[in-house]
Amino acid sequence: MDDEEYLSSAEEEEDCEALDGIESEDQRCTSTSLSSTKVITRESLLAAQQEDLRKVMDLLTVREQHARTLLIYHRWDIDRLLAAFVEKGKERLFSEAGVTIVECRNSPSSWSSSPVMCQICMEEVQPNLVTTMDCGHCFCNDCWTEHFIIKINDGQSKRVRCMAHKCNAICDEDVVRKLVGRKHPDIADRFERFLLESYIEDNKKVKWCPSVPHCGNAIRVDGDAYCEVECTCGKQFCFNCSLEAHSPCSCRMWDLWVKKCEDESETVNWMSANTKPCPKCHKPVEKNGGCNLVSCLCGQPFCWLCGGATGREHTWSSIAGHSCGRYKEEDKAKRAETDLYRYMHYYNRFKGHMDSLKLETKLRASIQEKVSIVESMNFANKDYSWVINGLYRLFRSRRVLSYSYPFAFYMFGDDLFNDDMTEKTREMKKNLFEDQQQQLESHVEKLSGLLEEKFDEFTEEKIMELRMHVINFSVTVDRLCFKMYECIENDLLAPLQHAIHNIAPYKSKGIEKASELPIFQDTSASLKSTKTHRTDRSLLQASTTNEKRESDSSQPSSSGQFPASSPSPRKRARKDGRRDTLIDLNLPA
Repeated sequence: MDDEEYLSSAEEEEDCEALDGIESEDQRCTSTSLSSTKVITRESLLAAQQEDLRKVMDLLTVREQHARTLLIYHRWDIDRLLAAFVEKGKERLFSEAGVTIVECRNSPSSWSSSPVMCQICMEEVQPNLVTTMDCGHCFCNDCWTEHFIIKINDGQSKRVRCMAHKCNAICDEDVVRKLVGRKHPDIADRFERFLLESYIEDNKKVKWCPSVPHCGNAIRVDGDAYCEVECTCGKQFCFNCSLEAHSPCSCRMWDLWVKKCEDESETVNWMSANTKPCPKCHKPVEKNGGCNLVSCLCGQPFCWLCGGATGREHTWSSIAGHSCGRYKEEDKAKRAETDLYRYMHYYNRFKGHMDSLKLETKLRASIQEKVSIVESMNFANKDYSWVINGLYRLFRSRRVLSYSYPFAFYMFGDDLFNDDMTEKTREMKKNLFEDQQQQLESHVEKLSGLLEEKFDEFTEEKIMELRMHVINFSVTVDRLCFKMYECIENDLLAPLQHAIHNIAPYKSKGIEKASELPIFQDTSASLKSTKTHRTDRSLLQASTTNEKRESDSSQPSSSGQFPASSPSPRKRARKDGRRDTLIDLNLPA
């Protein structure tokens, strides 16, 4: 083997090791700083909710309904709930959430057989037609039923309070379900649906997939909310704001950018040319006369030429106590023209790279066709994964490059960070960022050109040469993207004093795909069988008992089957648990 061949082989091995090193580093970041994501389907929603309910029931030894009330009050954040338990104590924790624990409930029928006066409708009813809640308040079933129906129709079914004056207690959901179900089964189904969907609607760790039409899935992220995820339906989005994946733009920057792009319409152009904002209420005002003193509906007079607030005394030639020269008006128009040109500069480059990304996605089919042709040839090397890996690196880096232009538009403009940087510091950081941006842009274009080569017509030696170039540029592009994110996070966003902007971290392998949450056997029977808590048990004792229970249940029984209290991995269609009908989450509530 000559020196040239040995050098090529050594360089190729070094490039492959560098590529593996970057990917392993990305995996380490994924396992530590980023959280795992799960897809919650209609079938697994009940299992996901009961998993959290079981944890709270084991730790605090309460019933299922009380665990749900506590979790809804604390937005399904178990850590926050336990922190409040340690800080405030059990009595205050339960009181704030509206949970009332009673050892036994005496029904009116056990008191006497005589009629009972309902304090709501002021009618006497038989003892078997009244219901007493855990808080001790007793009213007739008809009044309770009407109260529950009103609350459910008003969207307050997740926390239905007692009817008594100044009573903060949350009504027993079993009683609500029973009384409403007798007269209005459809409303009872809505009540069940609201309770079930509260795990998504009130949970900061869970959000609906924003796909259109809606796929019916939700995504759960157990960790940092500033991340980008992909649903099983293929929708990629930012978990924090539910908009499309937009890093390295922050959520605030991307929201402003989308609105700015949408505002470039004929209506907005007409309003910009024919109206001016009121200096007091900032609403657009149209001039309908020849006088340059105009008055807004809020009562504020202002000068039409410069937009400044004025008094009401004026003549046809001047406004008392106010003067504005033509120079300021021209300077203002020149500034507007400069802002427009600046916006068009960043928008054209953003759109240009997005158009290139759409065209490059068509390369996938042609590259797979080329690979199939080359694999049919009698070449020594049969591994062409480097082409696919280079293609995905191209997709990822092209997206980063595209979204870097809206980031630069707001980072170095006057809209967000005008008070955080001096003009000299802004110019220095702008030059540093643009140097990295141009370097990344140059290598991305070269990688794109290499992947468009007709390598199915190449000789084996030329294919090996192309392979080395693709691997080299893939590694370089990945490193440049990583350095750009480091620059944005550490040098640009971290020193900000007046605003906090977070971005999703860079990942070489692209946006993380969420995996489906496993569906376990319904454990509602075991949840219901949990007895009421004892007041003398502390949090430490509850935690110790829970750990022991988990360690015992993790071992199979002597028959080789799971214990009755442990969930079975068998998949099934989710049922209500108390009714025989299935709840379809795609139907409106």
